[in-house]
Amino acid sequence: MTADDATGTTPKAKPSRKNDPEGTRQDILEVATEEFASLGFSGGRVDAIAARTRTTKRMIYYYFGGKEELYLAVLEKVYGDIRAIENRLNLQNLDPEAAIRALIDFTFDYQEQHEDFIRLVSIENIHRAEHMKKSKAIANLNITVIDTLARILERGRAAGVFKADIQPIDLHLMISAFCFFRVSNRHTFNLIFHQNLAATDTRTRHKRMIADAIVSLLKSEAAGT
Repeated sequence: MTADDATGTTPKAKPSRKNDPEGTRQDILEVATEEFASLGFSGGRVDAIAARTRTTKRMIYYYFGGKEELYLAVLEKVYGDIRAIENRLNLQNLDPEAAIRALIDFTFDYQEQHEDFIRLVSIENIHRAEHMKKSKAIANLNITVIDTLARILERGRAAGVFKADIQPIDLHLMISAFCFFRVSNRHTFNLIFHQNLAATDTRTRHKRMIADAIVSLLKSEAAGT
C-alpha cells in the first residue's frame, strides 16, 4: 500500500500521449520523481508509475531499462534541472557581490520550492550514493556550479571586493548547507522549536542572513587562512 492508498486518495493520472515518445518519457520521469521522493527507491513501485502515466511496466522498462535505471534517470533530471536554471541566471553580467547574492537567492528559493529534490538527495544519501555512483552524468552536471562560483570569486578578488581565500567547493557547501537544511529538517525543526520556517518574515530574515554572512566572509582577509 502506498502513502496515497493509506489516506484514501489516488494520485491524478497523466493523460496518455500517442506518437510522442519524448513526451511519454517526460511524463514517466515526472511521475517517477513524485513516487520515489515520497516512498524512496525501495518503496517506489513501477506499477504505480505505469498506472499514473497510463502506460505499462513493460513500456517503462523499454524507455529506461529497469527500476534502478528509472530512479537514476530521475536523479539525473532533478540535478540537471537546477543546474540548467543556474546557467541562465546571467551572473557574469552582475558585479561579484550582486552575483553571489543572486545565486544565494536562487538556491534558497529553488530548494524551498522543490521539496522533491531535497527528499531525493536525502534518500540517496541514506543509500550512501550507491545509485549515483553508476551515473556518468551527475558529476559533470554539478561541475558547472563550482565553475560559476570560481569565476565570481576570481572577478571579486581582481576587483578588490573579495579578499578571502575560499575554495569554490567550500563556498558551495556553505550555501547549500543552510538552504538544504531549512527544507530537509523543516518539520522536525518547526516541531521542536515552534518555528514556521515558511513564514514570510522568517524566509526574508533567513535569506538576508545567509547572503550577508557569505558576503561578509568573502570580504574578510582572515577568512580561509
